[in-house]
Amino acid sequence: MMALPEMNSKSSSRSAAKLGIVAACAVVAACAQPEAPSQPAASSKAVSSAAPSEVTPPPADHGPVAPLAWLAGCWQGTVNQRDFREQWLPYRGGMLVGAGQQVMKGAMQDYEFLRIEARSDGVYFSQFGGDRKEASFRLAGTTTDKKDTIFAFANTSSGFPAHLVYRRGTDGWLYETIEGSLNGSDKKVIYPLRRVDCETGELILK
Repeated sequence: MMALPEMNSKSSSRSAAKLGIVAACAVVAACAQPEAPSQPAASSKAVSSAAPSEVTPPPADHGPVAPLAWLAGCWQGTVNQRDFREQWLPYRGGMLVGAGQQVMKGAMQDYEFLRIEARSDGVYFSQFGGDRKEASFRLAGTTTDKKDTIFAFANTSSGFPAHLVYRRGTDGWLYETIEGSLNGSDKKVIYPLRRVDCETGELILK
């Protein structure tokens, strides 16, 4: 912080006198300030009616991926001592972007980057991580089962898994299923996840 220069007694006296005059003027001005006349009722109505038009909410982001916008946030679960977590950014620009991670006994097992986007021929779920090339799954259909909504994606190649299913359950549940043929036999794995607070990890029931 810069030090203030010292003032001699004469300059101090002048400054004090000026401050006294300014303070007195301020008090007089405040006392002499006339009360503003009240506005007519018609004018206040005109102002209040014009206010909403000045604050216009941004348009909602629609599009083919919008039905999956509920994924935004954090999801966490455990299967066979493996803790897995997904985090999705809010739906923006017609796309969902996220990341996933699997940890076992404190050691990182796997990670992947996730993306859901609309292309000319449909909605695609893409994922890649580590040294694996990107795998894409095309949305094959959306169905409902009681209160659950099921989004089924089909692999665009012949690799495993052949199908990827995201099932939105009630009370903050998300069931992810991968299934297909692996080494000559059918395999199906279900990952149950719960919606959690991204910072505290506490459950969010919605």
